[in-house]
Amino acid sequence: MKKLISVSFVTRAINIIKINEIIIGTTSIMAKIKTTLYDSKKDIILKNAAALFKSKGFKATSVRELADTMGIEAPSLYNHIGSKIEMLEDICFGIAEDYTLFMNNVIDSKDNVLEKVTKVIRFHIQKVYNDFDKVYVADHEWKHLPKKQLEQFLMQRKMYENNFVLIIEEGQKKHFKKIDARITVLTILSAVRGLEFLHKRRQEFTLQILEDSMVQHLINGIIK
Repeated sequence: MKKLISVSFVTRAINIIKINEIIIGTTSIMAKIKTTLYDSKKDIILKNAAALFKSKGFKATSVRELADTMGIEAPSLYNHIGSKIEMLEDICFGIAEDYTLFMNNVIDSKDNVLEKVTKVIRFHIQKVYNDFDKVYVADHEWKHLPKKQLEQFLMQRKMYENNFVLIIEEGQKKHFKKIDARITVLTILSAVRGLEFLHKRRQEFTLQILEDSMVQHLINGIIK
């Protein structure tokens, strides 16, 4: 009887060890975030976070839900991000920085004013088309940023619009209609932002066709 108890105990111990190995093995597999040639682990996390923030809203999305969506353990996320609010900040300021850098390059270029406006419009369309989730979050969920970051974000956006206004005002000296420059800028930005309603039908349009069509309509609306 002692030998049978001993064998039974050893058998149970072995089974427990095997189960633990399976659990640990599964956890290690789940914890891996697959990267790409161009995207780091943090980039992958932010892309998935943006998709959830867009579909459910920032407040309704939890870090655990994000982890479940990615098939990883929630603690694994904290190796790459500090909090949910940090992800929102990275998304909003990342998009704002993309726009700001592009605008600065356009301003510093030797292009004529018509080429500059065309480039800005095309860039906005490209961002909406290729990076829709993040652009959507930056356009709609920015209001959940902490006060200090919110003020910085709105200031950066205002500076961007002011630079665009300066380009339009320059164009009005020769090429563009004498329409209020800020209204012109807001009209252009609102038109491009409206592409979010076409996102589900994006397969019906190539990026090139979308760019060419919108540029033609928007430029024709302001040119003399």
